[in-house]
Parts: sequence; C-alpha cells; structure tokens
Amino acid sequence: MPTALITGVTGQDGSYLAELLLSKGYEVVGVHRRSSTVTFERIAHLVDKITLVAADLLDEASLVRVLREYRPREVYNLAAQSFVMTSFAQPVLTGEVTALGVTRLLDAILLVDPSIRFYQASSSEMFGKVVESPQSERTPFHPRSPYGVAKVYGHWATVNYRESYQMHASSGILFNHESPRRGLEFVTRKVTNAVARIKAGLADHVDLGNLDSQRDWGYAPDYVRAMWMMLQQDEPGDYVVATGETHSVREFCQVAFGHAGLDWEKYVRVDQRHFRPAEVDLLIGDPTRAHEVLGWKPEVSFEELVRLMVDADLEALGAR
Repeated sequence: MPTALITGVTGQDGSYLAELLLSKGYEVVGVHRRSSTVTFERIAHLVDKITLVAADLLDEASLVRVLREYRPREVYNLAAQSFVMTSFAQPVLTGEVTALGVTRLLDAILLVDPSIRFYQASSSEMFGKVVESPQSERTPFHPRSPYGVAKVYGHWATVNYRESYQMHASSGILFNHESPRRGLEFVTRKVTNAVARIKAGLADHVDLGNLDSQRDWGYAPDYVRAMWMMLQQDEPGDYVVATGETHSVREFCQVAFGHAGLDWEKYVRVDQRHFRPAEVDLLIGDPTRAHEVLGWKPEVSFEELVRLMVDADLEALGAR
C-alpha cells in the first residue's frame, strides 16, 4: 500500500483527507504538534486506523526524521496558522509556520527523497484586494493579511522547488471550504453554532463583522478530493479549487437561520471589533483548469452546505 503523510491531520481538511486516503487503500501518517492537551476530536474515529507522529514545521530536523522513518510517496502540507484575524495579532508566528514552514518541509523532502509528491495548501486569501473577478491561476496576488502574505510565500516556495529541483510539487489555491468540522472561530461555523444555540434557548444573539463580505464557499470533502487528484497527475501544477459562485455573509445567515425557522435579522448584531484591519471584500474562483485537467467538480451546493452544517450543530445540542 502507498504511504501518504499529512501535516495538519487534526484539522478540518486533514481529517477529511485522511478518510479519503484510507478509503483508497493508503497507509496514512498524520503529523501533529506535541502539546500537553490532546486535540484529536476531528480524528477520534481514525486514531486506530492511522499512524500519528509528533513533528513541527518550526523544526526541520523533526520533519527529516519522520520522512526517513515512514518514506511516504505523497506529502500533503495542510498545517498552518490558518485563522486570518489571529494573523494580525501574531504576524511573526504566522510567518514562521505558514510561510517558512513550507520551505522547511520542502527542504526536508529534497534531502530525504526528491521523488516524493508534494501538495501545498495555498489559499484564495492570496488574492486579497482582487484585480479581476473571477480569480484564476493567472490572477496577480495582493494579500491583505499576514496570513495571506505567508500563504503567498509558501505558494512561491512550492513553485521554486518545483522549477529548481524538478520536484512533483503542486499547490491547490483553495477558496473557502466549510463543514461541520470547521472551527468555531470561523464565521460560517460561528453562525451555524449560534443558530443551534439560539434554537436550544442557550443564546439570544450572535455578534458578526462585515455582513457584506462575499466568499466562494464549498464543501471541505469535495476540496480534499481535488488535493488527491493533483498528486495523481503526471505533471505537477497549480489549481484554483472553487465553486465559481459567490455569496455574502448576509446570505449565509439568511439560509442558516431560515433552515431552523428563525428570522436572522432578530438575532444577528454587527460588531466593529470583528472587522479586519484590511478587508477582503470579494472572492470568487474560476475552477476551469481543475475541471478540465483534473476532472474535478464540487458535488455539494452552497445551500446544501449551510443546511448540513446547521443540522450537525442542532444535533450536537439536541435541538432538532
């Protein structure tokens, strides 16, 4: 069986990718940071099926050790400081992990086995202050947060190693993708969790930021499928992974609260503290290349995504 290594395996995407790879017969090695608190809730159902090892993108020696011990055929780098607002408060840490961490992992692969196929989780936040819509692989980057800046660094590091050392290194420029496993700090899960809490009588409102921000939202399991498909190609490359539709935070609220029979305007409050110092107003991806080269298309619609997230949070609180 082929072996795949996933950094960030405890996150939303890491957990879904591990499930996908297991279904395809892979041995899965999941990398996590050593900490005093175990945070394996998203992969609790997988811990007996995958190998968990401690390593850190801040420590290249630990990455070399893991690569030498497990000799993966594919490496998926999903680890990052991935919350945009936190990147404004901790820009240096974000750069160390989300930017330089990519270089450390690429360099470790180069040292151990340059034939390993590498996937880098790039982000639509790299486009930031967009110069064209929709955004494609050819759209210039203009990041508007330390997170976006760090992702641009990691993206170009991947391109550089591909071109300099002929490595099979690909980047997925993934637009926003959500699921019931999304962290509570992200606006989509914040909304659906608030719907469930309000429905259960545990809350009477939710504070949000810019309701006019527009995003291209998809379903995380659809997007990890695209990651795997990139590493099955004969040639490496970069791909925008998106639905090609954009929706506002306001629309997300309308669908989420409406699904629970609630009027969102009675419960949503706008709080300036949740606005970003530099806002990204509109993101919408052009996934044409992923469609044509990979044969990838999303299977879950925006409305279906919102409803399944609300249903999961309602069920978790016994409010259905």
